[in-house]
Amino acid sequence: MTATDHNGASTPAAEPIQLTRKDFVSDQEVRWCPGCGDYSILAQTQRVMPDFGYPRENIVFISGIGCSGRLPYYMNTYGFHSIHGRAPTLATGLKAARPDLMVWVITGDGDALSIGGNHLLHSLRRNVDVRIVMFNNRIYGLTKGQASPTSEMGKVTKSSPFGTVDYPVSPLAVALAAEATFIARSVDTFTDHLQGTLDRAGHHRGSAFVEVLQNCNIFNDGAHREFTDREVREDRTITLEHGAPMIFGKDRDKGIRLNGHQPEVVTLGENGLTEADLLVHDETDPLIAFMLTRIYWPEFPVPVGVIRSVSRPTHDQMLNDQIAQAVASRGRGDLGRLLNSGETWTVE
Repeated sequence: MTATDHNGASTPAAEPIQLTRKDFVSDQEVRWCPGCGDYSILAQTQRVMPDFGYPRENIVFISGIGCSGRLPYYMNTYGFHSIHGRAPTLATGLKAARPDLMVWVITGDGDALSIGGNHLLHSLRRNVDVRIVMFNNRIYGLTKGQASPTSEMGKVTKSSPFGTVDYPVSPLAVALAAEATFIARSVDTFTDHLQGTLDRAGHHRGSAFVEVLQNCNIFNDGAHREFTDREVREDRTITLEHGAPMIFGKDRDKGIRLNGHQPEVVTLGENGLTEADLLVHDETDPLIAFMLTRIYWPEFPVPVGVIRSVSRPTHDQMLNDQIAQAVASRGRGDLGRLLNSGETWTVE
């Protein structure tokens, strides 16, 4: 088994590290509003970290501004609480300099998709080897309740007292358009599912984007309740599984099939329909991924799980390969000679 050092060279891997969730709990008091969905996301993140085999000093959590931005304080790893929307940029630079590190970006719907939209876009399209976890509560929570890029049309907030007239952003569609190599969605209250989704993201190599539907019980309580509450979730969400038919419902009697090129919800048993007639999920199929980012409740169940997972060379891998090729063909550079080459002037 091998690993890579900070120059990208292969080195023998150390013996597997035995850590537990408690090893990733920092000494800081967790300070979110009581009942906030952030507590669940933090707990599931801490639970999956031992699975990856990284020493804590080789793990970095980078956040922007917002309630989600506090999470690095609560992880017993290295971390940055950076500026608004720029966490993906810091993560890109860190991975370029230290590709051996495991880097996570923690962000919110306002931080990632408003001021940080351009930074998110380019981090994903470059296939930077970072895991971006976006908490989506459809509101600006830290700044006390303004409409966010994901707030639904007509949402009455402090910044839209007569209802927002903006169409909401689909985070998964943005990630897909940017060619992120791993795209998934989970829910703060689906704890086992969330833990499994974070585990998949952590083992992925490349740009991983995870949207977590999260509740802000102070400024947007019940943001996703109509399809995530325990009493209705089985009928109103569909859990994706690679290679399995798209089936859902409390009685496992509903499914999604294609009618031509359009998806439709059908009931198994009606008109002789069986599981064989349903659409089979394929994490590598771009058309299925596009469809899943564009279907919404109440016409369709809300998809949760891994929507896309493909393999491509990562940004830091290609960058280090390029540097190695340049050194091999031209030798190591000389910074002093570079600065004094070309057109120079002496100012008396």
